[in-house]
Amino acid sequence: MMDRRKTLVVLAASGIFAPLATRAQAPAGRTYRVGILGLTSAAGSGGVFDAMRVGLREFGYVEGRNLIIESRWADDRYASLPALAAELVRLKVDVLVTQGTAGVRAARHATSTIPIVMANVGGDPVANGLVASLARPGGNVTGTTTQGTDLSAKRMELVKETLPHAQRVGVLFNPDNGGLAMKTIESAAAKLKLDLAVFEVREAEGIEGAFAAMPKRRVDALIVFNDSMLNAHVAQVVAAAARQKLPLFGIREVAEAGGLMAYGVNRQAVYRRSAYFVDKILRGAKPAEIPVEQAARIELIVNLKTAKALGIRIPPALMARADEVIE
Repeated sequence: MMDRRKTLVVLAASGIFAPLATRAQAPAGRTYRVGILGLTSAAGSGGVFDAMRVGLREFGYVEGRNLIIESRWADDRYASLPALAAELVRLKVDVLVTQGTAGVRAARHATSTIPIVMANVGGDPVANGLVASLARPGGNVTGTTTQGTDLSAKRMELVKETLPHAQRVGVLFNPDNGGLAMKTIESAAAKLKLDLAVFEVREAEGIEGAFAAMPKRRVDALIVFNDSMLNAHVAQVVAAAARQKLPLFGIREVAEAGGLMAYGVNRQAVYRRSAYFVDKILRGAKPAEIPVEQAARIELIVNLKTAKALGIRIPPALMARADEVIE
């Protein structure tokens, strides 16, 4: 059972329960149109974008009254993103909200004038060429980054700390959405003297095939990258890892679904924060001048129930650092 008291503290600290605005009033006189360009499906990513809707309501934007939301979903097929982005541009949305490096690139290709809000980009948006700098993004893009490259390296360190005798670590990775993060994790593995076995998955249909290849590679643990497609199918990933008794490391949803450990941001809070950027833009601010924010609250979550099932003893020092323990 989850430690409820600790959970409430963590969620409050991450901003889930803190209002973004108090009795805010949206600019009067018109109805605003916000476009959502999703990498997965409404079922896969609808929950996190619902958090954005909550934030928009707190700023005074209510669907059916002064807000229309146009959603387009790639259904895990990133090749369809440019056409979907172009469709939202033709609808003349006031702001286009998207996720992941692939989503932002497709949106930027479709328009250089409509403001684009990054609801959640895991890598470094400067290194990936999405913005000029965090302080002054330039162009028509701003939003939030979780700097996933650093988090990926930290997950590799957690594998080593939890499983000191591990020799080879598998990485479940979407090459269409995280090349820089892979370079970082390769560097981290080399420093820790761990071998890497990379399993590339571009669409959900490839998940089972990737797991079928893992026994031959003799991986001791598996890190699943923070990727919108993989996040949308986290239950399938966790179930496949459980069948092979593989310790699984990833984001919060991984640990909640039965993986061993999570290290990352609270995605609900991050997506809810995107409403702040939408509101500023609708009030006249230029995205080029709105600083990109880095999600500061990082959570370490340990699924002790899974650890016991796998016969893994979590080091006391690591348990002491955990923000949340699932029992």
